[in-house]
Amino acid sequence: MNLEQELSAWRQSRQRALADEDYGPDQEPLLADEQMPPDAPFRAPAGRTDRAHRDRPASSTRGATSYPADFGEPQAGQRQRPADARTRALINQGRRTSRRPRRTRRFGGRTLVLGLVLLALTIMVLVVLALRPTASWPASVATVQNEITTACQNPDVASEPDQVNFACNKASSQILWVFSLMTSGNNAAFSDAKSGREGLEPITPGQGGEVAWSLNLHHPYNPLNPVDSLEVAARAINDIIGGAAVTGTNGRLTVQPGLESSPSNCARYTGSSALFARAGFPAVCAQPVSTGTGQAALVSDVYQQWLLGSSSTAAQEASVLFGNSGNPGNPMVQAILKTLPGGSG
Repeated sequence: MNLEQELSAWRQSRQRALADEDYGPDQEPLLADEQMPPDAPFRAPAGRTDRAHRDRPASSTRGATSYPADFGEPQAGQRQRPADARTRALINQGRRTSRRPRRTRRFGGRTLVLGLVLLALTIMVLVVLALRPTASWPASVATVQNEITTACQNPDVASEPDQVNFACNKASSQILWVFSLMTSGNNAAFSDAKSGREGLEPITPGQGGEVAWSLNLHHPYNPLNPVDSLEVAARAINDIIGGAAVTGTNGRLTVQPGLESSPSNCARYTGSSALFARAGFPAVCAQPVSTGTGQAALVSDVYQQWLLGSSSTAAQEASVLFGNSGNPGNPMVQAILKTLPGGSG
């Protein structure tokens, strides 16, 4: 009977501990053997209301037994309180949110390292591109360009009387150094024993002297003077394009048509076959030659008349150099330069 009473008392105490989270060993001390006789009914400690026991249905007759002190009642402390469990978890593991800043810093470090690597690679690529040798025109081109600036200051280089000045126009003046590069390697002292021509322009000194007369040069024409040669070349090119009105030996005015005096040519150069014609003046295209395609066609036609006997292939090469004056690295340009007088200049 005593054993059954002890087991019943232990069971009720265990149930109260599970039902009441606030129950603890320090709040409800056990009665000693001398304070609770074996046959005395179970009573809650003074000053505490046994909610779990009161709210629970009445137990069997075994429940009204004493709980011996030497048996040892299971303590509520054996079941860890939720608050204590959270405290222990925070101590051992820390708050979950406390690790997020560390991950953020670690991610930020990776981003910084990646950015520095990309920056270094970009700098390396730029340095390689900057140090890589680039294609350029021969050094003689810059010299001739300066000489063209001086030669084009002569107002008489334009054709007469239509005042066509394609050779010294800012957008097309490269025709002078392109033609000079192809025929003489931009060498003002060039001399061809076979044809007898000298200087930059591909005409004989006698023909150059005739053109120089219309230029009102201040000294006799010297084909080995680069500025004189360029003035003669500019006037010759402009006359080829715009035509000229020349007074013959008999005193009569002779109108010599130019490339722009043909409606079909104007259609190629400008897209319109319309002409502007006046009595005593060579006819010229009503529309200006402004497109790249039109200028390329005009340059090709001029080259064949400027250098008599030249092939259509050479004329096409002159057109290619003219159209790529700002792009010396063009593969076609580089191929052409290797075939010119003096190699690549």
